[in-house]
Amino acid sequence: MSRHGDNSPGEMAPLRIGDLKLELPVIQAALSGYSDWPMRAIAREMGAPYSIAEVAIDTFVNSLRNRQRTQHHLLVREDDHPVGAQLTGTDPIQFAEAARCLSDAGFDVIDINFGCPAKRAAGRCRGGYHLGDPEKAIRILGAVREAVPAEIPVTVKMRRGVDDTDVSRARFFRILQAAQSLGLAAATVHCRTVEQKYVGPARWEFLSEVRDRFPELTLLGSGDLFTAQDCVRMIRETGVNGVTAARGAIGNPWIYGHCRQLLQGKSNAAPPRISEQRQVINRHFELARQVLPAAQYLRQVRKFCLFYAAWHPADNAVRDDFLRVRTSDDWEDVLNRWYSMDGAGQFPQNPGHLNRRSTTLTDVAGTSGRETVAE
Repeated sequence: MSRHGDNSPGEMAPLRIGDLKLELPVIQAALSGYSDWPMRAIAREMGAPYSIAEVAIDTFVNSLRNRQRTQHHLLVREDDHPVGAQLTGTDPIQFAEAARCLSDAGFDVIDINFGCPAKRAAGRCRGGYHLGDPEKAIRILGAVREAVPAEIPVTVKMRRGVDDTDVSRARFFRILQAAQSLGLAAATVHCRTVEQKYVGPARWEFLSEVRDRFPELTLLGSGDLFTAQDCVRMIRETGVNGVTAARGAIGNPWIYGHCRQLLQGKSNAAPPRISEQRQVINRHFELARQVLPAAQYLRQVRKFCLFYAAWHPADNAVRDDFLRVRTSDDWEDVLNRWYSMDGAGQFPQNPGHLNRRSTTLTDVAGTSGRETVAE
């Protein structure tokens, strides 16, 4: 039984974001360097009811028009809906212009990023650091809400403050109150501070406090969600309406089906067999090759395969072989070596440790104006 009586075993309360009604309260989060169109398409095929594109800087979005080689950043296909776009940046005017651009491109929701813990670039305040300047943060919220059509929900992603001071805490609640007053449709709260980055445990009890103070707000939780069990436990323990699968969804599109089973009161599914893993890996490869530049798609999918490898019973050896992939022939060699024979898979060993490494991979560099992995 959840803290607020919803989502007890056998029940799944729908997640509502504006007029969107999502039948599973577990969504694909925005992840810099990862939640590109191929990852989102895989997530949708595997049961994610809604996904958010990787966070993009406002000025980058505003520069994308009529540039064929970067148009995949604005790609929205008919079967992608509903899909959100997440924005970060520094200036309310630039935020508003970028929000209009993303709305015109076909994104169903505009999500404002006040959560990314990346350091300020060239002295400019972005992401989670806006939580230290409530006046500007509130101007951004208002500018974006005014810029896009009323039927397009605007949401916000926040950390629980810049730090653990009382001042930072008061600023968080001031901004969240303004978001609700301005008509934002939902808020996602990552329960670490900006200064924590990804160090130390996320304080889930903070979500319970936010739930109590804002009982009418659609609230999503984030932080330390590496397995389906984590996602379901957060929903039931804190009273949030839903959760965002972030680093725990990298190389793990099975998380949505596993969450569905647990929320329906069923036991957790078995890990995917090796044949199922190969099928998803090949599908990811084909989708990436469809939309990414030729010089980029193999490197991009290889990043995911470092995480897909964790499901294989020879995980370390498989991961080491994927690290050596440089050509399509290398790719085929690894699949033929490790995925040609079917067998039982395994659940990733110590998935929290595995996913913390995602923040330090060196080949995440900026194809969408991004600065770091953000969840």
